[in-house]
Amino acid sequence: MSVLPYRRVVLKLSGEALAGGQGFGIEHTMLNAVAEQVREVQKLGVEIALVVGGGNIWRGIAGSSQGMDRATADYMGMLATVMNALALQDALERFEVQTRVMSAIEMRAIAEPYIRRRAIRHMEKGRIVIFAAGTGNPYFSTDTTAALRAAEIEAEAILMAKKVDGVYDSDPVKNSGAKKFDRLTYLDVLSKGLGVMDSTAASLCMDNNIPLIVFNINQNGNIIKALKGEPIGTYIGRE
Repeated sequence: MSVLPYRRVVLKLSGEALAGGQGFGIEHTMLNAVAEQVREVQKLGVEIALVVGGGNIWRGIAGSSQGMDRATADYMGMLATVMNALALQDALERFEVQTRVMSAIEMRAIAEPYIRRRAIRHMEKGRIVIFAAGTGNPYFSTDTTAALRAAEIEAEAILMAKKVDGVYDSDPVKNSGAKKFDRLTYLDVLSKGLGVMDSTAASLCMDNNIPLIVFNINQNGNIIKALKGEPIGTYIGRE
């Protein structure tokens, strides 16, 4: 068996990815496909934590653009990520994978409070950890959560699962001539405003030298390919 390039990773799932083809809510076929792939990652002996967005249920920025208080809208978005995290936990446990949901906002009836050392211990014991409720603070995206948690647990990479197959110089849905990048640097992402993740998250990754692999979640098996270091999607690093 070949040596895998990463021993501990964070998988960042957008809420929209869980919506699948229906565009909103949770598509159970997609949920099960993600859970099955995560189980395969665990079988390879890789420690994996998940960060999931909430855009399939509620987007804080969208709420604030309609006149809602931004902090309130963002807290609602954090609660949407908890709903997605619980759905992922249920799907994973149906595949007999031990899972823990850790929330940045305390809600002990359904999730453990986020404690860095406890999260690492869970992963060392072979459990999947799902980080919910963002950072627990408004004005921060779940991309920033992924970067922050990856740094805290000393993850070696962030796998960014999206609905497109990498990073483009413009929206490939709107522009058929959009150019896809195979490799980028953190500075490219920041200077070109490519929209991979927000500037706070990109800066955190750059400061802590955490590489990013952006790939299409809709193609089955892509999580494993990204984990094995196969040429897939877009790789973002220092060089």
